[in-house]
Amino acid sequence: MAKVKGDIEVDIEKCKGCEICIDACPVDDTIAMSKNVNSKGYHYMELINDTCIGCANCAVVCPDGVITVYKARK
Repeated sequence: MAKVKGDIEVDIEKCKGCEICIDACPVDDTIAMSKNVNSKGYHYMELINDTCIGCANCAVVCPDGVITVYKARK
């Protein structure tokens, strides 16, 4: 069976840093709040390593719909 690799794109200007996505991610240390802030002063979510499996849990729970998840078979 092919392994699925995921990637995440975040609209950082619309992310409010609620962290709901982090709790929804089944793979530890995949996403985290950035130390940087957007133009509104919010820390935003970012992918911190390449362990994303493309499950899209983060995108489903995001109240502002700012996360897009991509999947690729390896």
